[in-house]
Amino acid sequence: MNPRRRGSLAGSPLLIGALTTLIIVVAVFLSYNANNGLPFVPTYDINIELNETSGLQKANEVRIAGTRVGIIGALNPYQNPKTGKITAIAELKLEKKVQPLPVDTRAIVRSVSAIGLKYLELEKGASHETLKPGATIPASQTREPVDIVSLFNMFDQKTRESIQINTVNFGDGLAGRGLGLNETIHTLKPLVTNAIPVLANLASPQTDLRAFFPALDKIASQVAPVAETQAAWFRDMNTFFTAWAGVAPSLEQTIAGGPAALRQATYSLPHQAPFIENATEFMRLLRPSARDLRTVAPQIGHAFAVGAVNLQAATALNQSVAEGSRAFQAFAQNPVVTLSLEDLTQTAELGGPLFGAIAPEQAYCNYVTLALRNLSNLQAENIGVGTLAAAAIVLSPNGPNAEGFPASQPASGPSVERETTPTGAPGKVIDNNHLHVNPYPNVAGPGQPRICEAGNENFIPGQTLTGNLPAGGSENNRELTTREQNLFGETYPPATLRALGLKPKKGGS
Repeated sequence: MNPRRRGSLAGSPLLIGALTTLIIVVAVFLSYNANNGLPFVPTYDINIELNETSGLQKANEVRIAGTRVGIIGALNPYQNPKTGKITAIAELKLEKKVQPLPVDTRAIVRSVSAIGLKYLELEKGASHETLKPGATIPASQTREPVDIVSLFNMFDQKTRESIQINTVNFGDGLAGRGLGLNETIHTLKPLVTNAIPVLANLASPQTDLRAFFPALDKIASQVAPVAETQAAWFRDMNTFFTAWAGVAPSLEQTIAGGPAALRQATYSLPHQAPFIENATEFMRLLRPSARDLRTVAPQIGHAFAVGAVNLQAATALNQSVAEGSRAFQAFAQNPVVTLSLEDLTQTAELGGPLFGAIAPEQAYCNYVTLALRNLSNLQAENIGVGTLAAAAIVLSPNGPNAEGFPASQPASGPSVERETTPTGAPGKVIDNNHLHVNPYPNVAGPGQPRICEAGNENFIPGQTLTGNLPAGGSENNRELTTREQNLFGETYPPATLRALGLKPKKGGS
C-alpha cells in the first residue's frame, strides 16, 4: 500500500463532507440574496424621488426598454425642509453597463401583471449632462399611469349599491316619457350641430385641453387655504347688502327726482353758454386729465339718465343678492365642499394622462366611435347570417417553429404546405409560416406618428414581422364615420332619416 494515498483528499471522507457542506451553504446564501444583487459585484447607485411608492417594494426590478438593469435597494420617506412635502426616495442599484444616465432621464411605475406586482421603468433622456453616482432624479421626472387595480378600486360596495339605486331611479324617471324624450332629441338637433365645431376645437392640440385640468388643480390648491377668509368675506357682504336693502326706500325717493332735474338742466344749459365757454377755456389750460374729463362727460350724463330708471328696480335685486350671499355662505361653510374639491383634484390628476392619450386617438383615428358602431351592429336583431359567418377558426400553418406547436423562436418560414393544382398534384410551397405580431401599434397617441395602425395591419407574405409595420403598411387605413353611422351603426332608409331630421346620402334608396 502506498503511504501517500492514505493522506490524500479522496482518502478523507470527513474533509470531503466538510467541503460539500461549505459549497451548499455558499450556494444557498447566494440564492437567498440573489434579489438583492450578488455580493462583491460593483453597481451604479442613484436615487429617485417618487410622489408615492405606488406599490413598489424593496428588491423590485428596474428596467430600461423592458430589460432588467438593476433592483430597488431601499425605499425611505423624505420630507422637504422648505415645503414640508413628504415623498419617497428609492435607492437604485443598477448594472455598471448603463452608467452614466442623462440627467433628464424619466421614470414611470408600471405593473408586471394584473395582480399588483410593480417595477420601475427608466426612460433615457437626450441631455449631454449625466447623473453621477449618488445623484437623485427629482419627482417632476416621475409619473405613475392609472392601472387596472386603481380603476377597479373605485367600484367599492357602496359605489356599486349606489349605481344600482341610480339605475332603478333613472328607469322609473324615463318610464312613460317616450314622446317627451323624442321631442327633446328633436329639439336638441341644433345643439348637436353647433357642438361639432366646438368639439373639434377642444380636440385640437392648439386648444391644449390637457392643460385645463392641471390648471383647475392649481386653482383648487390655491383656493383651499383661503376658504375661511372667503367665508368671512361673504359674511361681510351679507351684512353690507342687508344694510343697503334697509335704505333702499330713501334711495328710491332720491332717484325719483333725478329725471325732473335732468330735464331742467337740459333747458338751462343753453342759457349757461358763456359760463361753459369760459369753463372750456379754463379746462384747456389745465392738465391733460381735464381734457379727458371733458371728453367723457356726455357718456357720464347718459349713464346717469339710464341709471335713474334702472335703479328703481334695485330693491328686488338687492334682496336676491342678499339671499344668494347667505346661501353661498352656507355652501362655503359646508365641510362636504372641501372634500368634493379634494376628490375633484384627485380626479383631475388621474384623468389628465388618460384624456391626454385618448383625445388624439379618437380625434384622428376615430377608434371610440368605430368600437361603439361595431358593438351596436353585433347586438342588433338583424345581425344576419353574413356577420355570423365572418367568424371562423384559422389553423396556423405547418413548418419550423410554427405557432400551433411549441417553438424555440418566432416562426420565420419556410412552410411545408403546398398548393393543390387542378390535377390534384402538389404545387408550389405556400410561404405563410411567418409570425406577424404588433403588441404596441401606433394609434396617433402622444409621441407617436399620425398612423391608425391598430386593427389595420396588412399581412406581408414571406416576411416575419414583430412590432410596428414598415412605412406604407397602414397609412391609408384611417376610417371615419358619418353622423348616421354614429347614431345607428347601419344604413337606414331615407324616409326614416328625414323623419329624424337627418339628411340621407346621395344615391340612397
